[in-house]
Order: sequence, then structure tokens, then C-alpha cells
Amino acid sequence: MTKNTLRDSLKKLKDIVSWFDQQEEVDVETGLEKVKEGAILIKESKKQLKELENEFEKVKADLGEESDE
Repeated sequence: MTKNTLRDSLKKLKDIVSWFDQQEEVDVETGLEKVKEGAILIKESKKQLKELENEFEKVKADLGEESDE
């Protein structure tokens, strides 16, 4: 699976939820594949959010250093 942007991952997760909502009778095999895909997207999104948080903390620290000078 190629790395998605956070926006892409969230859209794909929304699409998966919509797919489940539209099913009157869920095909178990297809449903399982959708759940697996969702789990991968969630894991990837958490990692991306952590990276963004780290970047924000770095910028915050840099700003703090500048104000001390």
C-alpha cells in the first residue's frame, strides 16, 4: 500500500464507513477486507498525526528560543 496523505486516509476511512452503511447484507469476506484496510489506514493516520505533533512541538520550541534571545 502506498503512503496516503492524512486527508486521503480520512477520505478512504469515510468511504469504508459509507460502504458498510449502504449494505443491507454485508458480504463477510469483503467486509473483512474493508476492516483490514481501515485498520491499516488508522495506524498510518496515527503515525502521521504523531509526526505532525512532533513538528509543531519543534516549531513551538524554536519560537521559545527566539523569544529568549
